[in-house]
Amino acid sequence: MGDSPYRGPQGKPRDKRERERDRQARPPGERGDGVRRPTARDHAVAEADADALRAYSDAPRPPREQRIHGLNACLALFAKRPADLRKVWLLESRIPALKAVLAHCVAHRIGYTVVGDEDLHKLSGSAHHEGVVFGAVPAAEANLSDWLRTLPPGPQLAIWLDGVGNPHNLGAILRSAAHFGAAGLLLPKESPLALSGAAARVAEGGAEQVPMVRLGRADNSLAQLASAGFVAVATVVRGGQPLYGSALPPRLLLMMGAEQAGVDPQLAQASTLRLAIPGSGAVESLNVAAATAVFLGEWWRQRRA
Repeated sequence: MGDSPYRGPQGKPRDKRERERDRQARPPGERGDGVRRPTARDHAVAEADADALRAYSDAPRPPREQRIHGLNACLALFAKRPADLRKVWLLESRIPALKAVLAHCVAHRIGYTVVGDEDLHKLSGSAHHEGVVFGAVPAAEANLSDWLRTLPPGPQLAIWLDGVGNPHNLGAILRSAAHFGAAGLLLPKESPLALSGAAARVAEGGAEQVPMVRLGRADNSLAQLASAGFVAVATVVRGGQPLYGSALPPRLLLMMGAEQAGVDPQLAQASTLRLAIPGSGAVESLNVAAATAVFLGEWWRQRRA
């Protein structure tokens, strides 16, 4: 009787042995032992979910939004890339200066809001908002190969920032770079430095005029720049030739280091020239943004003299 399908009189409770035999006879996903085993349908659903996740991972993400403040910075952004504008907040007193921006917002259904000074302070994180804040898609950083490919022949100046981290210094350097016609600002791969609202405001529109280029490995980047005709010049506080009286190369790769630390010794060693700005000696050196402006001005003078 051990294998007999007979289970006793109808309605009679089955003993423990019979209940266990029935449980084992069920499909694996329906045994009711407290552990739900995956069925073929479960596997199919899981595979479909994995496909959906892969498709989501590969899909382009909507661009994040960046807050830019300062009148000249915002007007320069609008003039250069109006399609990247997403939102405008402004003081009522700024309406006359931003008429073209507001007309663009109306035409393209972009939200704009007249707010108070305190609101702009919160939106920008700064008391120096100058009456306007834009929400916009951040400008894309170029890679070195693409940037070099589009660079015109002839005299060019590129600024390599080694260890510089202060956004206000970045903004001041971008302003000087735009004024003296620098072709690009080069940022090391590991550098956290990037354009921020504070940097854009200090740049006074220069952030929209000077491409920011993200480098790869330092040795590869130096080799690429050298192949494109750039001559590396490192700025040093001590032991360098005086800037004035030194002939600067037409295609100049100017390496500027962080204050106190200066340019990395290996980068300085790899440079063709090591130059210093002569002065009274009352202070050890200039602020990195001020020093950059001095070098850019001298390069401009030599090219235009």
